[in-house]
Amino acid sequence: MNGITHHSQVWTYRSPRQRLLLWGGWLALVALFVWCWQVMTRDTIWAFVNDAPTQAADIGGRMFPPRLSYLPELLLPLWDTLNIATLGTIGGVLMAVPVAFLAARNTTPSVHVLRPAALFIIVASRSINSLIWALLLVAIIGPGLLAGIVAIALRSIGFVGKLLYEAIEETDASQIEAVTATGASAAQVISYGIVPQIMPAFWGISVFRWDINIRESAILGLVGAGGIGLKLQASLNVLAWPQVTMILIVILGTVVLSEWISARMRHALI
Repeated sequence: MNGITHHSQVWTYRSPRQRLLLWGGWLALVALFVWCWQVMTRDTIWAFVNDAPTQAADIGGRMFPPRLSYLPELLLPLWDTLNIATLGTIGGVLMAVPVAFLAARNTTPSVHVLRPAALFIIVASRSINSLIWALLLVAIIGPGLLAGIVAIALRSIGFVGKLLYEAIEETDASQIEAVTATGASAAQVISYGIVPQIMPAFWGISVFRWDINIRESAILGLVGAGGIGLKLQASLNVLAWPQVTMILIVILGTVVLSEWISARMRHALI
C-alpha cells in the first residue's frame, strides 16, 4: 500500500548467539567424552572384552543349579550380617543426632566454629564408602564383626546427620517462638519446640538407613569385617559357583524382605 512494505519478525526460542553457544557446548561435551573414553580404555585388553560373553556364559552355566544343601551354613553368617546392620545403625544414629543439632543453623551454639566442624564430619562420613571404612578398621582393630559394626556406624553418621539437620532447619519457627516466650531454657526449647516436630523424620531416616545398611553389611565380609560376605569370599576363592548362587539368593531375599519391612515401618511412623 503506497509502496510501504511490512516486515514481520519471526519469534525464535533462542537467539543465534544462544544457538551457537549451545552447539559449542555440545561439541565440547562430546570432545570431553571421547577424551575420557580414551583415558579409561588405554590399558584395556580388548581380547578379554571380546571373550567376556563366552566367559560369562561359562560361569553362568556352572552357577546353576544352586546348592540348596549349603543353606544351613548361611544362617549364622546371615544373622551376623543383620546384627552388623542393626547395631551399626543404632551407633550411627546416636552419633549423628548431636552432630545434626550442631550443624543446623537454628540450634548450633556456634555458627562459625561448631557448625563447620559438624558439617565436616557429615561430609567426611558420606565421602568414604563403608567398604573403605571396614578396610581401615580391619587393619586397626582386626577382622571380625566389631570392625563391620563400627564401619556401618561411621558411614551412617553422614547420611543421618545431613537429613536430620535439614529437618531441624525446616521446623516451624512459630512453635519454637511460642515455647521461648514462656521463658523456657535452651534445652527446653529443643525438647518441646524442635524434637516433637522432627520425630517423624527422625524415625523415617533411621529406618531407611537401616535398610541401606543391610545391603552394605552383606559385602563387608569381602574385606574381613564379618557376616555373610565371608562365606561369599570363601566360595569365590575356591570357585564354588553353586554356593555363590545360593549366597546371592539369600542376600537378595534378605534385601527384599528388609525393603518391605522398611517401607511398612516408614508408612506407620510418618
